[in-house]
Amino acid sequence: MTFEIREDRQPQGPRKLRAEREEYFRLVQQGYSSKEASRLVGVHPRTGREWRNGRTDPKRFRAPARPERAPSCASGGSRYLREDERIHIADRLHEKATVRAIAAELGRSPSTVSREIRRNRHPENGRYRPHAAQARADARRPRPKTGKIASNLELRDFIQDRLDRKWSPEQICQALRDTFPERPEMHVVHETVYQALYVQGRGELRRELVAALRTGRARRKPRRQAACQQPRFAIPMVMISERPAEADDRAVPGRWEGDLIIGKDGASAIGTLVERATRYVMLLHLPEGRTAEHVRDALVTTVQTLPTHLVRSLTWDQGAEMAAHGSFTLATDIPVYFCDPASPWQRGSNENTNGLLRQYFPKGTDLTAHTSEHLAAVAAELNGRPRKTLGWETPAERLHKLLAA
Repeated sequence: MTFEIREDRQPQGPRKLRAEREEYFRLVQQGYSSKEASRLVGVHPRTGREWRNGRTDPKRFRAPARPERAPSCASGGSRYLREDERIHIADRLHEKATVRAIAAELGRSPSTVSREIRRNRHPENGRYRPHAAQARADARRPRPKTGKIASNLELRDFIQDRLDRKWSPEQICQALRDTFPERPEMHVVHETVYQALYVQGRGELRRELVAALRTGRARRKPRRQAACQQPRFAIPMVMISERPAEADDRAVPGRWEGDLIIGKDGASAIGTLVERATRYVMLLHLPEGRTAEHVRDALVTTVQTLPTHLVRSLTWDQGAEMAAHGSFTLATDIPVYFCDPASPWQRGSNENTNGLLRQYFPKGTDLTAHTSEHLAAVAAELNGRPRKTLGWETPAERLHKLLAA
């Protein structure tokens, strides 16, 4: 060993025993015990323990002008806390420093320091030991890890059963919390389910279950700019800015949003209507085409099946299929409001519902093959799904309450 114990132990300023401290940590990293490392560098074993675990009695020492730091450790990178940073945290905690002060000294976020203390302190006495914390952090870091779904057969079977029934991952996760409220090992977030399906090689869920997702994709789709809208007609329209303000907060039922989902080569279509307050869905059967007259007649037939107080207005985009909106309003006394160009979010409920319906009516297929009875069955199944935005009630339940009232 090249280190030599100094014979002159006169006060060395604010960084006391700096060389000894650096040599002590080097020896500990090589596997020496704290007592043996203290003996080799010529300090009392209690001093070595205080270097390793933090100062136990801050009153015995005068606070240094600048916080001390242990020598840099090769374990981890700048993204992760290093061992010398954990030693600094332990020292400052024993000096009763605040988390924000410690974070400022380390150049870290206060949440990083707070989370480090919470996750890696002793589970029984609550004290923070830096070397034990470093060992726990190193043990958690290796990848890959066995996922929660793969290690729990009951959880995996529950998720697979709901995916077979075309439930979304978020609906499944809420059902897990409702079914097993006292079993946290059965609780996952929806991102965990997506990861089990998307990430290859994990083998947590059957690969073919991807087809049960709304999108049917086996990987994430990158976000892109909104596509251009269909050509718009230039006839007098009442814009959405003139729609009553009560429609915006969804407090009053009867405000509907509508659109078409288009089939193969634009030759077929199905009309969709969604009530903003309850998210209740109704489908329009258009077997003869999607001209303005066909859409108008289907709308008139459909809205006349509802109570008058549940049909107050209709919001549509500027598609050519609504060219006959004037005659529709004359026949039903229901005003039609049009969205601004290239603004699909102004009919957000309808756009979301159209995405759900694509699970039943995929793009590029002939939609004339679906009968009105089949459309009614699809709408009933969609209205029977629990919705997060409704407090996990179904649209059918929410509409039934309105009708009963």
